[in-house]
Amino acid sequence: MWRNWLAVLLLAVSGNAAAVERVVSLAPSLTEIVVELNCADLLVGVLDAGERPDALDHLASVGRYGQLDMERLLSLKPDLLLLWPGSVGPAQREQLKRLNIPTYVAEPHDLQQLAAQIEAIARQLGRPERGLALAASLRARLAELRQRYRRDEPLRVFYQVWDRPLYTVGGGQIISDALEVCGARNVFADLQLPAPQVSVEAVLQRNPEVILAGDQAQLEAWRAWPQVAAVAHGRLLRVVDKGLERPSGQMVEATAALCRLIAPDR
Repeated sequence: MWRNWLAVLLLAVSGNAAAVERVVSLAPSLTEIVVELNCADLLVGVLDAGERPDALDHLASVGRYGQLDMERLLSLKPDLLLLWPGSVGPAQREQLKRLNIPTYVAEPHDLQQLAAQIEAIARQLGRPERGLALAASLRARLAELRQRYRRDEPLRVFYQVWDRPLYTVGGGQIISDALEVCGARNVFADLQLPAPQVSVEAVLQRNPEVILAGDQAQLEAWRAWPQVAAVAHGRLLRVVDKGLERPSGQMVEATAALCRLIAPDR
């Protein structure tokens, strides 16, 4: 009996010794996940891009997208880095590897991977039960959305990222999976680059039934091609919610908003 108690005690001590206490997040989406897991108390620094949540105003900044302040990062003495590869340039990623600081790299390509990575991040933070609970609720919500918006013949959708030059999302990008949840199909799902450049002619050939963009002027420009199904049927839709651009737990509700935009009658 005493041996069993001793084993439990040693396990608890070793677990506490290994627990992380100083986390630096190198992407806003990963910072958001830490907050969603109610683990913001472990954060000592973040990479900035846009506005921060008020609760994180006091945290040190370690730079901005593509411009990591390595000296500032080291001064924070992190025991865990959360990294999205696109937020830090290749040369600085190599520098980070040589520092031998424990690093969790997250780059989900679909919403199921996102849920799994939320669980993994919670384990890295030493609070696995929070990840299990959040991921379970996200999976349940996704299943509900898939059922509600399922179509026998998915809607053909062109998701425009930018117009000059013309960029879209490829099949390996998580937004492409969000479209599938909504009963739609990314007309450029066959392209595997996250944000491939395409031509107007290629869009016309694929004849989308819906065109999505974040800018109304960019949408209006498509009226120059009235033969496109989306133009003919007035399905030029503006995506206002920027949550689709941040793969964190909130992206599931951003996906729900996307579904309502595409299919308001369901």
